[in-house]
Amino acid sequence: MLRTLRGRLPAMPIAPWLLLLVLVLWSGWAGWAHAADAPIELRRGMVTTEVDGVRRSEPVELSYHWDRQHRGRSGFASFDLPFELAAAPSMPWGIFIPRTGNVFEVELNDALLQVYGDLSQGNGADYAKAPIYVPVPSELLKAGRNQLQIRIRADSARRAGLSPVFIGPADPVRNGLFEPAYAWRFTASVLLTAFSLIVGAIALALWVTQVDATTAGQPRRDGIYLWAALAEFCWAIRVADGVIAEPPLPWVPWGVLMAACYAGWAASAMMFCYHLADWGRTAHTRWLRWPLLAVVLGTVVSTTLALQREEPIWLTGWLAIEIVVIAVFVGAFVGSTARRPSAERLLVAAAALLTLAFGVRDWLVIRLSDAYGETTWVRYSSVFFGIALLLIVLRRFRAASVAARGAVRTLAERVAQRERELASTYAELERAARDQARTHERERILRDMHDGVGSHISSAIRQLQSGQTSSEELLRTLRDSMDQLKLSIDSIHLPPGDVGALLAAFRYRLEPRLATAEIVLDWAVDEVTPVAHLDAHGMRQLQFLLFEAISNVLQHARARVLRLEACMEGTAVALRVIDDGRGFDASQPPRSLAERAGAIGARLALESRPGRTVVQLVFD
Repeated sequence: MLRTLRGRLPAMPIAPWLLLLVLVLWSGWAGWAHAADAPIELRRGMVTTEVDGVRRSEPVELSYHWDRQHRGRSGFASFDLPFELAAAPSMPWGIFIPRTGNVFEVELNDALLQVYGDLSQGNGADYAKAPIYVPVPSELLKAGRNQLQIRIRADSARRAGLSPVFIGPADPVRNGLFEPAYAWRFTASVLLTAFSLIVGAIALALWVTQVDATTAGQPRRDGIYLWAALAEFCWAIRVADGVIAEPPLPWVPWGVLMAACYAGWAASAMMFCYHLADWGRTAHTRWLRWPLLAVVLGTVVSTTLALQREEPIWLTGWLAIEIVVIAVFVGAFVGSTARRPSAERLLVAAAALLTLAFGVRDWLVIRLSDAYGETTWVRYSSVFFGIALLLIVLRRFRAASVAARGAVRTLAERVAQRERELASTYAELERAARDQARTHERERILRDMHDGVGSHISSAIRQLQSGQTSSEELLRTLRDSMDQLKLSIDSIHLPPGDVGALLAAFRYRLEPRLATAEIVLDWAVDEVTPVAHLDAHGMRQLQFLLFEAISNVLQHARARVLRLEACMEGTAVALRVIDDGRGFDASQPPRSLAERAGAIGARLALESRPGRTVVQLVFD
């Protein structure tokens, strides 16, 4: 035969013809294998329903929309779906049910495969929210006629029913049909919920932190962030319902909550547009806020009536009114955007139009048509709206941050300028303080010279004028004047409170004078702590007091030994001037000593008798 073919065909190598033949055979086998593995779609069968105690059986062609068939009444249904197999399969099979519920049982050839929920309990779990995959052991299938039975309990207004059912080998049914549907409906709901929560959290954080403190009175927050957060949080709760088979609340409150979240999302999104369009600034557009409140309240009322009366027409009719209100609002926003276009408004207007179109489609398909198994498109278009909200919120935050940084830079420049001005003022004040300090020091020196040196010189002048003084007394007066001048100069450099340094200056200045007067200086000065309250003025007063006491010894006591003592008595500092002179009447101490001791906060004690006179100062 090959020789015959070669005689008829052009001369060429036989290998390409063999390759072409192999490809044709492989394609035919693959097509046959695919046809053999293709899932069987079950659409026709019998349905037995029980509604309000009335039982009825009739042929059915799936899909079967319970609320449309029974006007929202609760009940039961049993679907018998036959199918033929040429031979019993040897591999495991699977059943894919795009949508059914609310609770149901799956039975194959009188063998129970799976139970989802309790058929005896109404308004409980709802397994119509996610696609279902039921594994089928191969031994349950047989050649010839097979019978698949699905029994459901249908709750009012919960989208109960049965979509077309697919049965076939496990791999194509699970991987080719179930997993993509599960990803679109269940996994997408999880991701949409997470996305909305993230966007809502960002918007709420910006609303809490971005405070306009420049306005008079109470600081004001930007409402656009709050409405974006409310919209996304409401939508996150609404979408999360798609993954909650067993609601935490009874069905009626839960259904009302879900409808309220849907309306809250729409109203909050429109309030976001309201702030974006700056409609709150003009009186003729502020009224637009009130229809949005009516959207939420009307949804709550109509949903409550629909669920309690088991009449979905209430909610269907109200949703039509709500769509009209939203369409008018979106039209107004689009018109405002056309008059004053901006990147933010154009982005939100496009998202709003897309969401409105998807909402109209969902109302027509989900609420009015007999199609069952369809899912809402708004949940996906809401992503675009959420992205628009997020971009606008982040863009405004960036603009606010730039403005804040500019304000911070301006404030920093003003602070720096103020600091320079304060530094200049401080420098002037410091110069003035130094000048004032120098002036005060000059005044102090002059005052000290007047009180000390001046009084001694005045005494010397009076002594000369009287003509009755001796040269020795005149010399003593002049020496006192000179010693007082030297001590006044020394006091300039004395640290405040340093009694030891003051006594050392006395020893340095007066020891030669004492030696000339043939008086022995007995130095008994211990280390003492500084006296805290003795400032420069107090140190000078103490200097005058000690000088006066020592001067009295030089002039009047006729002493041979002068003892200076300084020691600590507990926490107090004690100073003593002791001489062995002839003494004086201690009951009448010199007034100047008492005044100066009181001025520096020291306790003065005098003791005097021939051979021992003590002038004591104690600083507590």
